[in-house]
Amino acid sequence: MEPDADIDLAVIGGTGLYQLAELREIEPHLPVTRFGTPSGPIRIGLLDGYRVAFLARHGESHVLPPHLINYRANLASLQALGARRVLALNTVGGITERFGPRVLACPDQLIDYTWGRASTLWEADQGEAEQAQTEQAGTEVLHVDFGEPYTQSLREQVIAAGQQAGVAVVADGCYGATQGPRLETRAEIARMRRDGCDLVGMTGMPEAGLARELGLDYACLAIVANWAAGAGPDRGEVIALQDVLDNVAAASAGLAAILRALLAR
Repeated sequence: MEPDADIDLAVIGGTGLYQLAELREIEPHLPVTRFGTPSGPIRIGLLDGYRVAFLARHGESHVLPPHLINYRANLASLQALGARRVLALNTVGGITERFGPRVLACPDQLIDYTWGRASTLWEADQGEAEQAQTEQAGTEVLHVDFGEPYTQSLREQVIAAGQQAGVAVVADGCYGATQGPRLETRAEIARMRRDGCDLVGMTGMPEAGLARELGLDYACLAIVANWAAGAGPDRGEVIALQDVLDNVAAASAGLAAILRALLAR
C-alpha cells in the first residue's frame, strides 16, 4: 500500500480503544509535520478491501493526557497520508438522561471549556514561530465557520451506518470538552447541564476545530463510559476506572459493524 494513496476512512481512537483488530495487511507510518509527530504510529490497513488509517489519540500505551496531545500533528499527519474523512471515537461521560453508560452517540454540537491548548494552525509555539511565519507568509488567516462543528454529511453517514448495522446510535447531543486530566466536579457538571451539554469529554477540542481548518470531513462517535459526576440515578456514585473500561468494551462491540457499513456507503 502506498502511503500517499487516498484513505477511505481515518479513525482516531480514544481511551480504551488503542487498535482496530479487524484491520489486515497493516503498515505503520509516523509522518513528521511542521507541528511535530503524531501521538503514535498511524496504522494503515484493509477492512473489507477499504483502506483505513487508525491512530490512538493518547498513544498506544495511553501515555498522553488530553491537554498534552499534539492534536495539530495528529490531524496534519492523517491528511498527509491521504485521509479526507475522519471519524473520532471519544470516550465520554453522560450528563443527561439519554446518554447513560454504554450508549453510542453522534453529537451535533459542542462547547469548548478547554484552555491553553494549541487550538489553530495559526498558533505557533515559541520554538516554531519563525518557521510558521515563513511558511504562512502571504497566506490569509483562516476564520473558518464553526456554527456546525461536525460535518453534517459524515454525521448522516455514521447514523445511517449504525441503523444498517443494527447498532443503536443517538443521533444528536452536545459534547462539552473539558481540560482534564482530572474528572469534573459535581458543580461543574451541573453548570454544563445548564449550558446544554449532554456529554462530557476531554479530547473533542481542539480536534474538531483543527479538522475544519484543514478541510477534513469530521464526525464524532461518542462512547459513554460512565455517568458524569452528580448525573445518573446514583448521583453519589464514584467513577471507577475498571467500570469505565468495561463499559467502553461493551459499547464498542458493534463498532466494527458500524465501520463496515460506513465504508460501504
